[in-house]
Amino acid sequence: MSDIDALKAELKKLSAKATNAKMNLHDLSEDLPVNWTTIMQVAQATYDAFAALDAARAKLKELESA
Repeated sequence: MSDIDALKAELKKLSAKATNAKMNLHDLSEDLPVNWTTIMQVAQATYDAFAALDAARAKLKELESA
């Protein structure tokens, strides 16, 4: 498996993780003020998931253009 193929497989996993984190944040927002104390943890997990996804996309773009 090439580096690009491996990265594409990782991107699928990261995308699913980011989508799940986004839904968790959305669900939390709909239930406010219940569980308001978890806002920072859920938001940080969402931020981290999308940051990892963005970094992987940038790396893939770099590999594909090389």
